[in-house]
Amino acid sequence: MEKWARANYQPCLPLGDNNSRITGCEKHRMLSRRAATEGTVLLKNNGSLLPLRKDKKLAVFGKAQFDYVKGGGGSGDVTVEYVKNIYDGLKEKNADVFEELSMYYKTYVDGEFKKGAEIGRLEECELPAELIEKAQAFTDTAIITISRFSSEDWDRKNDGEDVYFYLSDAEKKMVDKVCAGFANVIVLLNVGAMTDTSWFANNDKVDAAVLIWQGGMEGGAAAADVLFGDANPSGKLVDTCAAAFEDYPSSEGFHESKDYVKYTEDIFVGYRYFETIPGAAERVVYPFGYGLSYTSFDLSDISVCDNGERIFVSLSVKNTGKRAGKEVVQVYYSAPRGKLSKPARELCAFAKTRELNPGEAQTLIMSFAIKDMASYDDTGAVCKSAYVMEKGTYNIYVGTSVRAEKFGDYEYILENDRVVEQLTEYCVPENLGKRMLEDGNYAAVADTNPVRKTFECDYTPAEKPSEEYKLIDVANGKITIEEFIAQLDNEDLLILAGGQPNTGIANTFGIGNIPKYGIPSIMTADGPAGVRINKACGVNTTAFPVATMLACTWNTELVSEIGRAGALEMKENNLGVWLTPALNIHRSPLCGRNFEYYSEDPFVAGKMAAAMVNGIQSQNIAATPKHFACNNKETNRAHSNSIVSERALREIYLKGFEICVKESSPKVLMTSYNIINNVRSAENAELITGILRGEWNFKGMITSDWWERDKQSLEIKAGNDFHMNLASINEMRTALDEGTLTRNELCACAKRVLEMILWIE
Repeated sequence: MEKWARANYQPCLPLGDNNSRITGCEKHRMLSRRAATEGTVLLKNNGSLLPLRKDKKLAVFGKAQFDYVKGGGGSGDVTVEYVKNIYDGLKEKNADVFEELSMYYKTYVDGEFKKGAEIGRLEECELPAELIEKAQAFTDTAIITISRFSSEDWDRKNDGEDVYFYLSDAEKKMVDKVCAGFANVIVLLNVGAMTDTSWFANNDKVDAAVLIWQGGMEGGAAAADVLFGDANPSGKLVDTCAAAFEDYPSSEGFHESKDYVKYTEDIFVGYRYFETIPGAAERVVYPFGYGLSYTSFDLSDISVCDNGERIFVSLSVKNTGKRAGKEVVQVYYSAPRGKLSKPARELCAFAKTRELNPGEAQTLIMSFAIKDMASYDDTGAVCKSAYVMEKGTYNIYVGTSVRAEKFGDYEYILENDRVVEQLTEYCVPENLGKRMLEDGNYAAVADTNPVRKTFECDYTPAEKPSEEYKLIDVANGKITIEEFIAQLDNEDLLILAGGQPNTGIANTFGIGNIPKYGIPSIMTADGPAGVRINKACGVNTTAFPVATMLACTWNTELVSEIGRAGALEMKENNLGVWLTPALNIHRSPLCGRNFEYYSEDPFVAGKMAAAMVNGIQSQNIAATPKHFACNNKETNRAHSNSIVSERALREIYLKGFEICVKESSPKVLMTSYNIINNVRSAENAELITGILRGEWNFKGMITSDWWERDKQSLEIKAGNDFHMNLASINEMRTALDEGTLTRNELCACAKRVLEMILWIE
């Protein structure tokens, strides 16, 4: 096939085996199901109640068995042929379910949906006493199902009217009745992010609890696979489960204002808070990295050493139980206390075994750079605007959660303070007010009035060619890209700066579209839980588990495989730029898009995002990590100001993007809607040109988020190449006429847009 044939002519040529369609194919559905089983987290299993015997009679309670949430709403939704809910999954196993009870819930759920109710938003219904009595006569084992839904463009409230984190009064009533009436109780949580777990963790009447997340189109079947032991859960938490919503340090100020969010907890996000701040560890129900299995594992022969640049950890993992399973090993470090506050532990490496049979062992080898243990000094305590390692002892911890045991035979000792990387002060907050210290107290932060840095455009134009060339001539080496751009007039450059009309089944607009010069229109599509195609098009794709669940697999190879599968579905439908992965931080349980994001930890987020990008781009489909940066709240997202210290910005909210950029070289990156320290993300030259392009050497194209409110001439000057979904052509024309925007600045952005298009098949 000729280059850009799909973009130019829209031939829907199948990519599957034997000339079959690969979009939504059985292979991809089973990949989704496998990922859902591997990301399932077994939180509780007293008396080894799970896995269930195949002949076990079950009474299933809760509307969530039918009101199953496959994923979140908004751009993260996926149009699919079917969704297997929890009831479907149980019946697929020929489970002996008390039908009268389940059909009571089905009638209720179907009726509410006909009235226009949203999936995952239904109230729990009242149960007739006689139905409970019949269920008790049928079996001694009950399953309680709970679901939660959230979406782009709105946050949950947890204010009594919008119950999210805690159980509702109706759910509490149902739980109490079930716990009082059944000897064996199992809880299934169909959620996209952190919710209350203390109600079952501390309840002796609940024997087992399974975090089945939002598992995509095969999620209910995957849950049944785990319940009956056809799959052994190997998921580990990528967030800390706290006893109360108020225990998360972000909770107090999350809904303080629609206009701003002050990140006063600073670097102490998630386990960095709970494992460091005095008294906080006691408020943890399940720690970061935690997860049970149906088998047991032994870690032995642990060895830690370094070569002066990297620290290496090797160990043997042996399955000492009676079932095949996988184990995740995590490595943490603790830096010495010094002039800078530091978390008690920080994740620096992890690895997952293959499936080990009983008695089988595997050697795992992990490593990380010594400089990765550095902290960013934004105060000048050691060295201003630099990553530094303070003198002292750096300890290594190896185990299966953040509460891993210290490895006693190795210590990395630094005799003197060391400047690891000298950088430049960027994105300084103006009115943060205070920031948390490692003892739980706050240090006052003086108000500032920083002068924001600007950057000169370094584009060098070429002479205009004597004859007209097409873009394919650049691809074939007949002409340089600078020479090609030289023949474009300003109006052409303005076209290249903004979204183009949809073609085929696309509904999120295109990039390029200048036929005169042979520039194709490359179509985009939403993600990240699958390729999102408008339902009216009649094309069903594969809905994979949400990003949080994928992160809980701790399996980067599996995530990369999903990226490749999604890329093939993109390509088959003539789409070239997939707007995924999303890797903002789980700062608060209430963020409406947490399901799209991976973790509270930037290392996990960065590694998972890099794996996804590598899988996607293996098929010459461009990946688009988003939202750069601090899009940790949806309320008034277009105008909310994220006020955050430079250290927290770099160590927490940018670190995942940095890992992703350096390890996978994404072809596109998307800025966020929000304001960061009083400067809009897409207009933020310090963020885009200073950090992303300058420090990290990012070479790809940068696009705004869709329907962005920023001023495009300022975006262009900041290094944001492209404005979605439409270019602000009149505004840029005026800026060109007035000299506040230059042709060279437009050319620099056009070059990066065209380089992306040239890379697409």
